[in-house]
Amino acid sequence: MLIAILLIVLAVFVLSLVAGLRRGDASAADQAMKTFGESVQAEFRNQRDEVALQSRHLREELDGRYKNLSDSLLARMHENLTLQNSQFAKLETRFESLEKKLVEHLSKLDANVRDSLEKIRHDNTAKLEDMRKTVDEKLQSTLEKRLGDSFKLVSERLEQVHKGLGEMQNLAAGVGDLKKALTNVKTRGVMGEYQLEFILEQLLTPDQYRKNVSTRPGSKNFVEFAIVLPGRDDSGASVLLPIDAKFPTEDYNALQEAYEKADPVLIDKFRKQISARIVSSAKDIRDKYLEPPCTTDFGIMFLPIEGLFAEVLREPGLMETLQRDYHVTIAGPTTLSAFLNSLQMGFRTLAIEKRSSEVWKILGAVKTEFGKFGDVLEKTRRKLEEASSVIEGAGVRSRAIERKLRDVQQLPAAEAQGLLALDDSSDMPVDE
Repeated sequence: MLIAILLIVLAVFVLSLVAGLRRGDASAADQAMKTFGESVQAEFRNQRDEVALQSRHLREELDGRYKNLSDSLLARMHENLTLQNSQFAKLETRFESLEKKLVEHLSKLDANVRDSLEKIRHDNTAKLEDMRKTVDEKLQSTLEKRLGDSFKLVSERLEQVHKGLGEMQNLAAGVGDLKKALTNVKTRGVMGEYQLEFILEQLLTPDQYRKNVSTRPGSKNFVEFAIVLPGRDDSGASVLLPIDAKFPTEDYNALQEAYEKADPVLIDKFRKQISARIVSSAKDIRDKYLEPPCTTDFGIMFLPIEGLFAEVLREPGLMETLQRDYHVTIAGPTTLSAFLNSLQMGFRTLAIEKRSSEVWKILGAVKTEFGKFGDVLEKTRRKLEEASSVIEGAGVRSRAIERKLRDVQQLPAAEAQGLLALDDSSDMPVDE
């Protein structure tokens, strides 16, 4: 609107200015300019006053509307607050009522639980009392029975211990007797002989060794065992390998005690004693039992304890001396077992060599008979081929007859048998 007024005033001013210029009146133009400026200023003042008035009216109207809106909002909020307070009061009342009901219900539930627990406690007390009585009765009876059995068992064990003590005393006396017996050289020799015999029985057959045999013609000295070896020729004469068991227990036990004491002087002393005893025994074997060609040119000294055999091997040069000077070889249980196993394999190889000619003869006879058997098989094959040809010809003729009789009516089996005077026994199965 202001712009429109300004445009109108500007238009009037322009028209007045144009009119003055046309008339050539400069003063009139100045007057018009002055008038236009005053008019514009007056118009601006009017417009400013009008705008200020409108602004004041607008502000007053906005203040009124804001006040009305504030009053309305305050009234609405007051109403809502009043409504909420009323609802809160109702909820509080309902919560108080619900709390009272819940407290009453919990009180009743607590009372019921207390009553139930009291009843359960009384029942459990009664049952526990009954169980205690039952357990006490059973425990008493079981305890009395177990104690009775235990006392009975203890009495029996004490009696057995008493008997065992008596037996131990007898055993101690027997051990003393055994110790005395072991100190006897003859008894120790018998024990070594038993062990040697056991090894021979396990590894050789009875005809491969002899016991308590004289190996030298005309001698009254009998070696404990001798292995029977095949002779060097085909005469059938055998050669004996003497084996004698030696067991120097006293010297060996003394050497073990010296080892336990770690006394080098005693160890050296008893090792020399064992070596001297072994050399003496080897000399006896050579002088009493070796007699080539009836025997081998060497004998075997059997030591029944591996520890004793190890001590002999530890002595420097002792084995070589025994083999070179006395023709005696030392053997422990393991060494003798290995040696006998080797002999057993040699016996088997020799037996195979002796029986090889017989085996070749038997194979020759088998070859001859096998040739005859081949001839018989060839004849049988020809006979079977001839029989097959005859059977095939009979089959051809049978099929030809069947074709000729194809149009002939077949009679029942019973009628056909009666007509042909055949019995059931003449029926033969026919393979289709």
